[in-house]
Amino acid sequence: MKTKHILSCAKAKQISLLDFLKASGYKPERNKTHEAWFCSPLRSENHASFKVCKRKNVWFDHGTGLGGTTIDLVMRLKNCTISEALLFLSDSNYSFSFHQQPKINNKQNKYTIQKVCDLQSPKLLHYIKDRKINIDFAKKFCREVHYSFDDQKIYSGVGFQNDLNGFEIRYFKFQCCLFKKSITSILSHSQTVCFFESWSDFLSYLTLKKRIPKEDFIILNSTALVKKTEHLLANYKHNKVFFDNDTAGQSACNYIQKLAPKKTVDCSIHYSDYNDLNDYLINSETIGR
Repeated sequence: MKTKHILSCAKAKQISLLDFLKASGYKPERNKTHEAWFCSPLRSENHASFKVCKRKNVWFDHGTGLGGTTIDLVMRLKNCTISEALLFLSDSNYSFSFHQQPKINNKQNKYTIQKVCDLQSPKLLHYIKDRKINIDFAKKFCREVHYSFDDQKIYSGVGFQNDLNGFEIRYFKFQCCLFKKSITSILSHSQTVCFFESWSDFLSYLTLKKRIPKEDFIILNSTALVKKTEHLLANYKHNKVFFDNDTAGQSACNYIQKLAPKKTVDCSIHYSDYNDLNDYLINSETIGR
């Protein structure tokens, strides 16, 4: 009986991520020359934020901040060790179907921010209205960002600035971060702080309140950045957490509760039947408390 050949890490990393995802039943929502976007296989979502870079054959999940090679994805999906992932990828049923990632000679896409201005584009304002967010609040905290990749077509999106001057860009099914990714802190020296995963949840909160409460606001822009809030917790007597109703959101909330158990309240109980606070806002017939 022949001993089964186990792929080396180097060989396993060359297995096409696109082929692996296709064989696993996942189809790209958008498939471009240099990249493909999927609804994340690691969590539940309605808008594709799981990116595969075709040139480098690596993935990045914008919702969790996680990324890596084909091996890393298998380890996440199967909750297994590297050895177990290599054994799985060495299975004849998979090695027959997969092939080494072909090289793309084009250089990696580079972006250029062409212009940043007040929100005024009809299509971007329509996007805000479609999410039932108050336009005045959106204009106060968001910007209209015009950008291009490889100096080609100019795009525009709703931009939300973070603490490192990067922009979280959103427009219907498209989302990305231009420049460095970080949390966004909106501080007014309050003793109460509200935590949100995304700017749309933050603005949904203001929309529901119909005002800007005298509170501080910290928007993670990714649950993977929750540890960046640790040094801020000591500044507050009350922590209100408005994270998504999924595994990543609950894990991030648990992290904050563990650091400040007596001061932290999980407010997701108020929208437990919805994915997140914006989903609650969109589906609420009557707004108000």
